Amino acid sequence: MELGVVTSLVRGSQTAKLTVSASKQFADVKIGESVAVDGACLTVTKIRRNFLEFDVSPESLRKTTIGSLRVSDKVNLEKALLVSDRLGGHMMTGHVDGIAEIRNKIVTDKSIELHLSLPSDLLRYFVPKGSIGVDGISLTVGDIRDSLLIIYIIPHTAETTNLKLKNVGDQVNIEVDILSKYIERHLKKQSLGISEELIDQVGFMPMGWIEN
Repeated sequence: MELGVVTSLVRGSQTAKLTVSASKQFADVKIGESVAVDGACLTVTKIRRNFLEFDVSPESLRKTTIGSLRVSDKVNLEKALLVSDRLGGHMMTGHVDGIAEIRNKIVTDKSIELHLSLPSDLLRYFVPKGSIGVDGISLTVGDIRDSLLIIYIIPHTAETTNLKLKNVGDQVNIEVDILSKYIERHLKKQSLGISEELIDQVGFMPMGWIEN
């Protein structure tokens, strides 16, 4: 992952064009390839020297922080994973599920503790010690307190990403661990066809239906 700098964001009626300056490590990127910008998977539509241009869809503008970027903002850039690469974090797709707000930021010895407020429809996917994508960074949920996710950022991550620049009130892109969504989908399919009428006929409720 590298830090890039926003050089232009031109909003249209529904879409936008984003231009970001990138390091020489992105010199091999070609038009049509995907690059994660603060965790949002965008397609490179034009390349000029060390500048990458992206077309931003209405969906990306609605569900991510891309539309609120300003010139000179620093963003996390990451090329698509090669099959031969080591997977140092959890599997991420670059499909942002929503936006979280930073409610508290505690800095100690260069380490950072972030308290994130998520929409309720996303909060249910996370558990302590589970995986989360924050602005494209694979991180671990340290704890969940009062409906806030507690994320601990080690010094290396703080120094090499834009999280050190984020403050209380800022927003970040959130990607749910895709395994959570697959499990939820599978459990929903398992429950298809089981109605209250059927439960009355059988005379009991399957244990999987009981909520704690």
